[in-house]
Amino acid sequence: MSLPQGEVEVDATVDQSQRLLTDEPGTIEGRSLGRIAWTRLKRDKVALGGGVIVVIVVFVAIFAPVLCALYGQSPYAPHYGLISLDTNFPLGRFGGVSRYHWLGVEPTDGRDILARLMYGARTSIIVGFCATFLSLIIGVTLGVLAGYYRGSADAVISRIMDVILSFPTLLFALAVLAIFSNVPTFLGLSGQPLRYVLIIFLLGFFGSPVIGRIVRGQVLSLREKEFVEAARSLGASDYRIVTRELLPNLVGPILVYTTLYVPTNILGEAGYSFLGVGFQPPTASWGQMLSDATKGMQVDPFYLFCPGIAIFITVLAFNLFGDGLRDALDPKSSR
Repeated sequence: MSLPQGEVEVDATVDQSQRLLTDEPGTIEGRSLGRIAWTRLKRDKVALGGGVIVVIVVFVAIFAPVLCALYGQSPYAPHYGLISLDTNFPLGRFGGVSRYHWLGVEPTDGRDILARLMYGARTSIIVGFCATFLSLIIGVTLGVLAGYYRGSADAVISRIMDVILSFPTLLFALAVLAIFSNVPTFLGLSGQPLRYVLIIFLLGFFGSPVIGRIVRGQVLSLREKEFVEAARSLGASDYRIVTRELLPNLVGPILVYTTLYVPTNILGEAGYSFLGVGFQPPTASWGQMLSDATKGMQVDPFYLFCPGIAIFITVLAFNLFGDGLRDALDPKSSR
């Protein structure tokens, strides 16, 4: 029994609507902002390459003791038998490169270069991430308070951030680190733990106004949006509006800031160690390795290359990944 033409068309329309609501191939699905950003990031091969290098560096930093044990060398053990008594430089070609020392050994004491590079990665990653985390805590707090409450609170907090930004950070850090080099203990800390805390605090504190200004500008814009006004009209407290409405919308800028500021802190730590006020032996640091290499660079500049290339590749990888992440999270980007 055949159906009238009108009923056939209605049935076909209903069947098509039901197919669109099923999980069959070709179904239109909504995508979250995170999934859209990940799709855009996957298209950026340069950013993905930088992300892979970042993961490798972090992996080396975390498992440096295990990798050095497998390698069979310690970053602290000297090898005086491999050093010439006349020149204080390693015996053999290419700085003492052998099957036991893949990148050779350092002059004077003969410490293995590859092992010190792996432990230097640990020092740089710890300082870079911890200092960035401290900057986030201070900067996000000040930025949210200034942008949300505006008025006198905004004026006071903004002037405080201006003062910190105008402060001679490098000179102050050099003075503080030089002073504490002669202080045996402070707040129950001494030696290298105290040095870690000082460097992380100096880098994190003086870097906080940058993220503070970024967050302040975002909050000034977000507080006028409809969803914030709706939450306020329903009687939501300031704490709930900030934590439930504003902070989730600040995740993108904060992530981008994190990936771009970690390499800045890594360079800062390397600079302090290079100038002699950062980490001291036996703690391994790329900046300290550069400083030691300058003493014999006229005879053999090879020792500048290893820590220099390590710093260059790490900072470049973080910057490339940060740029790609910024483009992926920016809906206005054409990339």
